[in-house]
Amino acid sequence: MEILSANNMLDKCIYIYVGVRSSNARTVLRALDLDYLETTSLSEVDSVQSVENHIDQWGIDLEFAVKHLLELECTLCNDVFQNVELDVRTDCFAKIAARAGISDFIKFGNAITEGKKDAVKLLKLLDIFSALNNLRLDFNRCSEIQSQTRDLVKKVVNGVCEIFWDLSVQVELQRQSSPPNDGSVPRLVSFVTNYCNQLLDDSYKPILSQVLEIDWNWRREKFEDGFLPNEISNIMKALELNLETWAKTYKDTALSYLFSMNNHWYLCSTLQGTKVGDLMGDSWLRQHEEYTQYYATAYFRESWGKLPALLSDQEDLTATDLVRKRIKTFSEAFEGTYRKQLNWVVFDKGLRWKMCQQLVQVLVPIYRNYVNSYYMPSVEEVASPSKSVKYTAERLENMLSSLFEKPKLGKYDNAKCTTTHLIGKIKNGVMSHFSSTPAAA
Repeated sequence: MEILSANNMLDKCIYIYVGVRSSNARTVLRALDLDYLETTSLSEVDSVQSVENHIDQWGIDLEFAVKHLLELECTLCNDVFQNVELDVRTDCFAKIAARAGISDFIKFGNAITEGKKDAVKLLKLLDIFSALNNLRLDFNRCSEIQSQTRDLVKKVVNGVCEIFWDLSVQVELQRQSSPPNDGSVPRLVSFVTNYCNQLLDDSYKPILSQVLEIDWNWRREKFEDGFLPNEISNIMKALELNLETWAKTYKDTALSYLFSMNNHWYLCSTLQGTKVGDLMGDSWLRQHEEYTQYYATAYFRESWGKLPALLSDQEDLTATDLVRKRIKTFSEAFEGTYRKQLNWVVFDKGLRWKMCQQLVQVLVPIYRNYVNSYYMPSVEEVASPSKSVKYTAERLENMLSSLFEKPKLGKYDNAKCTTTHLIGKIKNGVMSHFSSTPAAA
């Protein structure tokens, strides 16, 4: 090296070395298929979901480029030019890293920070922060790379905090939207509960807490561990207010009750044993279970509760016309209620089955006993059954058993707050109500 310096050849040697090593590094990176680094460009209206897979791959490729390729180049550079000043070696490595394309990784990260501000973006920004944070010490080998990554980290932290502190507001804004026409669980409810569980999961909570703490330190404010769970709790409370508001928008009272039953049961059954469920507490979960029971009973009373009284046996039922009239009135009322509720949904498969069985157990025996006890078919009806009563007890049972289908959110059979346990309470409430009707006596 002294001979090269003495003959003014060191700069040329470094120039050739940088050219050869950077070319070799580019060849290695090219094998990783990194075209997405150059083609990814997002505006404020573009969702990061369109490049979600690229973000996941970015973290893997960045780690390989830094931990394996650049670390090797840094070591080799120090070995080859060990007798040269440190700043010369550092500058040599910086040129290799720049020409190899490490800046393309930084540009990709910057492009993601420019995307649309939404909940999904927050998670992907946390992924980017985690990848950068894990390589923080490696970036310190080069001041230029260190400077670029610091700028990216700042954008990521600001982006995460801006979205996170706005989450509860975004939930509140959805309060003006309309609930599902079928009384099922709104997509927002399932999304928010799953999303909050993700934020509290061990894979995201430590990272999010670290990002929030960094932001508070930058603002010279004291960060406390309770800020994150408190904000998640606020989001869940905002969601509960949404449900209360949506329930009041239904013109049909029975559908409002079914909607409330569905959503209280969803919160109870899907959140028990989860991070969010643990955060909200057992009393909160029990309260939603009690609300489920209350609204299920209210639904039965509002929609089907008047039907048994139509088959009252407190009058003189020896008159065939009166019996026919009562059966016809019951059939029309049943058909009207059934048709109105044909497209209503109970999201949980087990709860749906139990609800249908409860209706069958209450209505079908009353109807069967009434028809068998008081209805005497005429000669014409015996000869032509189609002119007889419109519904047999068996047909009534089949129709009731087909209600509430078309589930929207899949199966939740693993819920620890068991459907059987809940239905026992609902059954008691329903039976106590129907037992007061004359025909059930």
